[in-house]
Amino acid sequence: MPEWLQAGGWGLLAGSALLVGAAVGFLLPVPRHVVASIMGFGAGVLLSAVAFDLISDANEKGGLTPTVLGASAGAVVYTGCNIILARRGARHRKRSGDQQPSEQEQGGSGAALALGALLDGIPESIVIGTSLLGGGAVGAVTVAAVFISNVPEGLSSAAGMRNAGRSARYVFGLWTAIAVVSGLAAVAGYTLLGGAPAAALAAVTAVAAGAILAMVADTMIPEAFENAHLLIGLVTVAGFLVAFGLSSSGG
Repeated sequence: MPEWLQAGGWGLLAGSALLVGAAVGFLLPVPRHVVASIMGFGAGVLLSAVAFDLISDANEKGGLTPTVLGASAGAVVYTGCNIILARRGARHRKRSGDQQPSEQEQGGSGAALALGALLDGIPESIVIGTSLLGGGAVGAVTVAAVFISNVPEGLSSAAGMRNAGRSARYVFGLWTAIAVVSGLAAVAGYTLLGGAPAAALAAVTAVAAGAILAMVADTMIPEAFENAHLLIGLVTVAGFLVAFGLSSSGG
């Protein structure tokens, strides 16, 4: 199988977890503290992946300067885009309660939610694609971390969309599209960055890491803390250690 197709398959697999989570969040009455606890676990998984997989890999490939500059750029770009989308109704796109506005309350919020979902998912998928460059195996820890964290993201977002009156067609259409785009983003990461020097790949990995870290702090941790604040530290550390264990075992 061509490696670009493998990249797309891994990206699609990781993105499909959003659809799995959305199905649970939209169709089942999952208690908010359970959603929040799962979100905290996913946040811990991503924090570990950023620290021990992405940032570490970027530093090994390109050194400290491209890593710091890339991570800073990723955080700045993500935050800037997130501010724009927040003003258009996507501020609480990962919240499971009634924080999300309906289309009647804020026109255009549906489109903003869709763009926000893209903003959250594309950096992760690009990293999955670049991990195959040079004939290497896809980063199993990265794929596992993205998959595990995508389940609570989809679950919480879909629950909030249901509470805002969004239709099943909108919710499942959105997450299906995001899963497909995740696969395409992984293909793009593989094809567009093939032959790039190590420093450039390090910078791209660091950009994605910075964006993911900003996303975790801005959209995942608030949902987790508000509804499970007495346990959030424990479940976040549990997620962190699970991902660290996978990384340490050479997964």
